[in-house]
Amino acid sequence: MSTASARLEPATTPAGEPTRRVRKSVTALRSLGLLAAVAVLALIVVLSIGVGAKPIPMTDVVHALFQGNRTDNGIVVLDLRLPRTLLGIGVGAALGMAGVLMQALTRNPLADPGILGVNIGASVAVVIAIWIWRFADLTAYVWFAFIGAGLASVIVYLLGSRGRSGPTPVRLALAGTAVSAVLGAVISFVTLLNPDVFDQFRFWGVGSLSGVNGSVLWQVLPFLVAGAALTLGLSGSLNALALGDETAKALGSNINRTRILGALAVTLLCGAATAAVGPIGFVGLTIPHIARVITGPDHRWLLPYSMVLGPILLIGADILGRIVARPGEIQVGIITAFVGAPVFIALVRRRRIPEL
Repeated sequence: MSTASARLEPATTPAGEPTRRVRKSVTALRSLGLLAAVAVLALIVVLSIGVGAKPIPMTDVVHALFQGNRTDNGIVVLDLRLPRTLLGIGVGAALGMAGVLMQALTRNPLADPGILGVNIGASVAVVIAIWIWRFADLTAYVWFAFIGAGLASVIVYLLGSRGRSGPTPVRLALAGTAVSAVLGAVISFVTLLNPDVFDQFRFWGVGSLSGVNGSVLWQVLPFLVAGAALTLGLSGSLNALALGDETAKALGSNINRTRILGALAVTLLCGAATAAVGPIGFVGLTIPHIARVITGPDHRWLLPYSMVLGPILLIGADILGRIVARPGEIQVGIITAFVGAPVFIALVRRRRIPEL
């Protein structure tokens, strides 16, 4: 056997065996952890359907789901809580993945999906739709919000990519901050001068899963699926990007292509999620750090964990909001702020935020 061929052979020395066993053990533990997280999510889903302002016996839940019973409890399950829970799964997964993606693209552990102007762009579009066209139906908001999110992301990317250095993390963050400030001023101007617009916008703007029917889920589902598939396909490139631009280039990664596709994925995920339920904070900021504590920096594991942990946080917050304010409820956007902020502070105090 030639020397070159010998170099390509996998290590079979006794010293290599412990390393392979350790890797297999780590993979097995991460797989078990992911399965445990899926089990927790399943439990949260059951609670979301059965628990609320009106407690519903589990027998009625089962009959409604598997037999289609249209009793009073069955109507609540099928027409209200099931679409709400399914949308919570999709939105939570999207925000969790978008948070990982934004922190990887900007190499900023405090980056939030809103840094590209997605949330504020959607909000401006909804305000304009209410103000000019007098739309009052949530279904009508979805498309305006999604278009606004996409346009804001494009503007941020164009501003952040000016110059010879291209769309660097710092440029994108600064451009996102500037665009968000301008669009926030537009929202304040319109809502302050038009109290009717403010009254309609405030229910969507706080972020809520309530009052959302199944049609909204089907409208945003293709964008959520496309964004999730694109994000998962970038996991290897994100690992290379985490090593720095020069190292990523040396490994054969096209960093500009990765950032462009990453920005597109964030727009699809956050645009669809924000369009459906309004802007919800702290999920995209907190979930990546929780997942990173479990998995480490490998995006091949970070992204699947975030897909599961995001819905757990979002639906759990939604359940809490229904219970603490019976017979009314507190919007999930408020609960995630109260729950997510202390969790994030605890993570910061417990350990130094890792460099990305």
